[in-house]
Amino acid sequence: MSELKITAETRTEFGKGAARRLRREGQIPAVLYGHGSDPIHVSLPGHQATQALKQANALFELTVGSEEHLTIPRQVQRDPLRGHIEHVDLLIVQKGERVVVEVPLVHVGEAAAGTLVVTELATIALEVEATHIPESVDVVLDGLEAGALVHASDLTLPKGATLAEDAENLIVNITAAPTAAQMEHDGEGETAEGSAQEAAPEAAEGE
Repeated sequence: MSELKITAETRTEFGKGAARRLRREGQIPAVLYGHGSDPIHVSLPGHQATQALKQANALFELTVGSEEHLTIPRQVQRDPLRGHIEHVDLLIVQKGERVVVEVPLVHVGEAAAGTLVVTELATIALEVEATHIPESVDVVLDGLEAGALVHASDLTLPKGATLAEDAENLIVNITAAPTAAQMEHDGEGETAEGSAQEAAPEAAEGE
C-alpha cells in the first residue's frame, strides 16, 4: 500500500462551533495519537482527505509544520444523514511496526448452481506491518456446494499477515436456493395471513 502525502495544519480552537467553521472552510478536524505522545489536533484538507479515506486503512504520510508522521485512520466519524466526514482519529505508526486492522473481504468465483451465498462477515481482523496493509482478502467460492462453510482459518492470508480473531469465525455459509414451488408456497402463506388480518376487524365490528 502506497503512502498518501497530506499536509495538515495545527488547530487551537475546539468544540462543535469551531469544528463546524472548519468544515465550512473545506477542512476536516482530526487528531493524531500514539506512541505515548500527546494528542496532536489538526485540520485536514477536506477533498484530499475524503478521497484518500475511500481506501480502507489508508496510510497517510502527514506533514504538520516541520514534522512528518506516518498514520493510519482508527476512527472516521460521518454525518448520519449526508455521509460527510466530520472527524478523523489517526494512529501514529512506524515502519516495521505491526498493527491490527480490519481488512475487507472480497468474494471470488461462484458457488455451485442452485445455491445462495450467505455473508456472515464482511471484514477480517489481521495483524500486519503498518506499511504493508493489504487492500482486501479473497474468499474463494468456486464450486462450493450447499452446506459448505468458510471459516476464518480457511482463508489464504497475504504474506506476513496473521489472523487476529477466532479462527472458527464463520465467513460465508452456502445454502440451497429456494425452489420456485417453495417461493410460491411462501407467497401464498403471506397472502392468506394478510387476508385473515383484514377479516379480523370486520368480525369484531359484527359482534
